[in-house]
Amino acid sequence: MIQTIYIIILTYFLLGGIGFYFINRKKDPQVARKSYIKFITYFFIINTLFFSIIINTAIFRVLTVVIIAAGLLELLKLFQKNGFQHKGFFVLSIAVFASLSFGFYFFSGFAQGLILFSFLVLSIFDSFSQITGQLWGRKKIAPNISPKKTYGGLIGGTLVALASSFWLDPLYANNIGKSLLLAAGIIFFAFTGDLAASLYKRKYQQKDFSNLIPGHGGFLDRFDSLIAGGAWIAVCIYFLNFKLF
Repeated sequence: MIQTIYIIILTYFLLGGIGFYFINRKKDPQVARKSYIKFITYFFIINTLFFSIIINTAIFRVLTVVIIAAGLLELLKLFQKNGFQHKGFFVLSIAVFASLSFGFYFFSGFAQGLILFSFLVLSIFDSFSQITGQLWGRKKIAPNISPKKTYGGLIGGTLVALASSFWLDPLYANNIGKSLLLAAGIIFFAFTGDLAASLYKRKYQQKDFSNLIPGHGGFLDRFDSLIAGGAWIAVCIYFLNFKLF
């Protein structure tokens, strides 16, 4: 099953690469180059997280701590860089981030199949929302917060991710209803978390959190949706008494 899943992931990346080719072929070479760097970096990130889950989920748990710590530092850095303004907003943001991070950390200790299912659904949504958004997205969702997010991207990413949850279902439950519920929640939390991170940057008048990851706007820019999506799974297990099997 794992081998088949990885082959499908590589197929998705191939389709994504083709999509980015059509997106970038008429763009300025410098802009296209940055887009390809982002795509290649994302490929390595996905593989690193995928194999950390497959080899030993304890490795993935260590990576979650690194992601949380780096994200917190980026929030603090932007607050400091802006002269410690909007203190109330900052305190609220830290409280939300801490709550989501707490859930994300507990998520990293769940069964391998559930972690892998959640991670793949989220990654597929994230990837295809960007691709379909750039190919067919016209109407913007929140132009003042996140100018690149479009309804076309949201719908495209959601449809591909929900459809993918059907063949990912055997990873943990063999129950389509539960798979769709978890996948829908992951998508909602991931999108909302991404939007919240963009709001934080806009509030402090910054384009990126940092330049630590080539082609991306920092750790939170890359992992905000993963933190929020993982927190949703923790909510399902600990607070909604969601039965996995």
